[in-house]
Amino acid sequence: MTDARVALVTGGARGIGREVCRALASEGMTVLLSARDGDRAAEAAAVLAGDGLDVRPLALDVTDPAGVAAAAAAVRDDPGRLDVLVNNAASFAPWDETPSAADLDGARELMEVNLFGAWRVTQALLPLLRESPSPRVVNVSSGAGTRADPISGLGAHGGAAVSYGVSKAALNALTTQMAAELAGTGVLVNAVCPGLTATSPGMEEMGARPVPEGAASVAWAATLPDDGPTGGLFRDGRIMPW
Repeated sequence: MTDARVALVTGGARGIGREVCRALASEGMTVLLSARDGDRAAEAAAVLAGDGLDVRPLALDVTDPAGVAAAAAAVRDDPGRLDVLVNNAASFAPWDETPSAADLDGARELMEVNLFGAWRVTQALLPLLRESPSPRVVNVSSGAGTRADPISGLGAHGGAAVSYGVSKAALNALTTQMAAELAGTGVLVNAVCPGLTATSPGMEEMGARPVPEGAASVAWAATLPDDGPTGGLFRDGRIMPW
């Protein structure tokens, strides 16, 4: 078992997930960079490891119960501990998807990633997290799942991309409920909205901020002190109503 704190980041092969891996590894953590495609996880981990960071690949499809269980068993075997879980893996809805016309099969598939994926992975890894002296669970959410974000929040665009917003609202609710169950155990559970972040070409022209800025919000929640908050939704370290 390693003496270093260990973090697992789902959806870590690109964008915010990969930058969170970089940030946590730069804090001295051993980071398990997971992705559905094991080859992509290995490629991304190799880039970060080439910078001298302790980042290791892990194949993990959050929608596959057997695969999640196998990954949890693998983490227990090596590195043998887990201190931080970042549920970052996400799927996105078509912008023209509306409540009245949504393809519900597609909506279910999205919920399997954005809600049930995070739920499933947390359940599987919670026994190992409970063994940590300072366990943290971070659910990467979005202002799209709130009524407080005037730009992208619920109802802001006539119900557009409905399944994405609903999934993130549900993730916020799960965060609250999980934190309530684990109150007093030392496991801090929070959701983070990284804000509109330039994860695709051209997004900076739309006002999106650089990826490291969005990732910094997530890393903040992953490194909270033991007396830090739990059960909230945060952006840039500040509470965000939802």
